[in-house]
Amino acid sequence: MGRIDYFRDPNAPTANSVVPSVTAVVRDDAGRLLLIHKTDNDLWALPGGGHDIGERIGDTVVREVSEETGLDVEIDSIVGLYTDPEHVLAYDDGEVRQQFSICFRARPVGGSLRTSSESKEVRWVHPTDLDGLDIHPSMMLRIRHGLEARQVPYIG
Repeated sequence: MGRIDYFRDPNAPTANSVVPSVTAVVRDDAGRLLLIHKTDNDLWALPGGGHDIGERIGDTVVREVSEETGLDVEIDSIVGLYTDPEHVLAYDDGEVRQQFSICFRARPVGGSLRTSSESKEVRWVHPTDLDGLDIHPSMMLRIRHGLEARQVPYIG
């Protein structure tokens, strides 16, 4: 299913749903960042996805990273809460979702890189190479916050 991200766009459609979701800032020992090239919008992003009923939010992070990248992770901390009502995701089926994402810091503890139905490419990226990738501004905000040594999670 395709989607269009609208970020502070006055022509964006009105949201008709909110779904809690997660993203993960995963870094290796060399300081590189784990990114996926998404199949639904053709952008580079942090791994993540929707929270399922009956699941703890931490389990969502571990499951989504594993599903999209093949890696097993452990959570270290929370980067921030991203709930900007001016960021909506419009899907092909008519759903228009207001952003509600919790971003976590995590570290790899096992597994091996692989793609999935949601990720056509998975790679470790050095932070200095981020400018060469097509990354949505709202995702870049999470990435920047995740790379900072913030003592307090971002709330916005």
